[in-house]
Amino acid sequence: MPDPTWPGTLPALVNVAGFGESPPDQAVETPTDAGPGKSRRRQTGTQRPIKCSIRCTLAQVEIFDAFWLTTLASGTLNFTWVSPRTQAAKTFRFKKPIPAYVPLGGPNWQIDMNLWVL
Repeated sequence: MPDPTWPGTLPALVNVAGFGESPPDQAVETPTDAGPGKSRRRQTGTQRPIKCSIRCTLAQVEIFDAFWLTTLASGTLNFTWVSPRTQAAKTFRFKKPIPAYVPLGGPNWQIDMNLWVL
C-alpha cells in the first residue's frame, strides 16, 4: 500500500522564517584513553531532520488535524510530500515534539512541525 500524500487542500510551501534542515548525523564517536576520540560512520542511510511551519486558515488546521490523527494514525505513518529545499517528492514522518497549532490573529494560524525526511 503506498504512503498517504500531503493533502492538496493544505499549503504546499512552508514558511521561510524558522525553516531548518540538517544533514543526517551518521557519525559515532568513541572516547579513547588518551588523545582525540575515534570517529566512524554509523550507516549510510539515515533521516534528515526538518523543522518547518505552514501558515493556514482555521479550516485548514482542521484538515491537518484529521490528516494527522486519522490518515497518519497520530503521526506514526510515513507520508509523501514535496521537500521544501529540493522541491522533489520525498517520504516524511513526523518526529517529536508533535505539531503545534499557533493562532496568528484573525483567521490566520500557523502549524509548527518537526519532520524526518526518510
